[in-house]
Amino acid sequence: MGAASSYHRRMRHTAPLLALLLAGPLGGTPAQGQHDTLAAQVDTVMAEWARPGSPGCAVGVVRDGGLVLAKGYGLADLEHGVPISPASVFDIASTSKQFTAATIVLLAQAGKLSLDDDVRRFVPELPRYDEAITIRHLLHHTSGLRDYTDLMALAGWQTEDWTTAEQALAMIVRQKELNFSPGAQYLYSNTGFFLLSVIAARAGGKPFLDLARERIFEPLGMASTHFHADHRVPVKDRAVGYAPREGAWSVSMSDWEQTGDGSVLTTIEDLTRWVRNFDDPKVGGKALVDELQRKGRLTSGEEIDYAEGLRHATYRGVATVGHNGSWAGYRSSLLRFPSERTAVIVLCNAETAEAGTIARNVADVALAGRLGPAAVSSPEPSPSPATGRPQPPVPGPAERTAISGRYRSEELDTEIQVVARDDGLVLRIRDRDSSLVPLKADEFTVDDPLPLTVAVTRDAARKVTGLTLTCGCDGFRTLRLVRAP
Repeated sequence: MGAASSYHRRMRHTAPLLALLLAGPLGGTPAQGQHDTLAAQVDTVMAEWARPGSPGCAVGVVRDGGLVLAKGYGLADLEHGVPISPASVFDIASTSKQFTAATIVLLAQAGKLSLDDDVRRFVPELPRYDEAITIRHLLHHTSGLRDYTDLMALAGWQTEDWTTAEQALAMIVRQKELNFSPGAQYLYSNTGFFLLSVIAARAGGKPFLDLARERIFEPLGMASTHFHADHRVPVKDRAVGYAPREGAWSVSMSDWEQTGDGSVLTTIEDLTRWVRNFDDPKVGGKALVDELQRKGRLTSGEEIDYAEGLRHATYRGVATVGHNGSWAGYRSSLLRFPSERTAVIVLCNAETAEAGTIARNVADVALAGRLGPAAVSSPEPSPSPATGRPQPPVPGPAERTAISGRYRSEELDTEIQVVARDDGLVLRIRDRDSSLVPLKADEFTVDDPLPLTVAVTRDAARKVTGLTLTCGCDGFRTLRLVRAP
């Protein structure tokens, strides 16, 4: 009872802070009646995350450069009962990518690099592929490089493990194949933006986080924002990430220390300053804003919706530019409506929070009367009756024995085991076992740590020689493993 009472007292105490915030340097206060109506409507949207004892979200609505609504729902720290506020600091995961892109473009403006430079100019340790990969390919996710986060997951690393930038770079450098020729396709890849942080540091002559701080965060007054490159450094006012486990909330944090693809820690208040820079550019001028919003183009000439750390879309007939983020127990969304000079910011510390959906729901009330008609959802189709299709055969004891063994990948720098059991086969990565579900002879599926199709390869004598992994993810198309002696 004490924790809940403390929570409600703290939430009441945020009202004077909010009034000061809205009247402060982030913008003028809207008419009180308008603010109260909007706040009440957003409260309804956020009711699920206003329950005592639950993590939740901070929500901001920016209009004409001013923060017209900023509220916290739920707790930033369940252990100590600290409520979420507009000043709570969240890991915004992939929403960070726009700051990486901005740092790169600012370095290009300063003549430190060109967006059309071969990436190997700054990262010569990368393999020399058949075609050059450019910085612009990295910005638009058209490089073909495999996603290092999925590769590291396949090698057995979990989000709570400590991994370094050096380990990520080593994983990337070991990859002998691309998913496709550079520029031929779009495929979202964290590798590209991580490499952009490496390129920025080498071109700019100082650590990436210092470049971003000096060129973006400090000039815009984003005093609570930084790229977090050392998991041991404490952060004032940080919201703890959570995920549900066995009917309760469990801490879900990450000790991965790579930057560029994520790892910005920031607040609703600071992101408002960043949003304002799109309408009234102080950092980088209009040239930066235009470049960040420039859509990518494939070698075929086809234009894609992904710009540079930003994604173009349409919501209820109105053009949007934004990005979502998802990592460990954090979810985020920064959604701008340029024609309306309005943005919605949602930062959450719960794995189950759908920040993008929340942002659109808040936009529904913040832009009431200014959006087109809402899409009518179609009813879910009824499940088809069972067809009586025969189930794939489970390998017999002899086949299970033949397939079981150790499989080596030089690209992952690890071994994966297939273990025979009485009821089938399991894929073992480090100490984690996942059942291999038969699809057909010599082909299986597995869901953990990634959604994979696992095909057994054999020589002319039908002896098992390896495995071919195909990922149902953005990370990589195929990866080959050789049976260890």
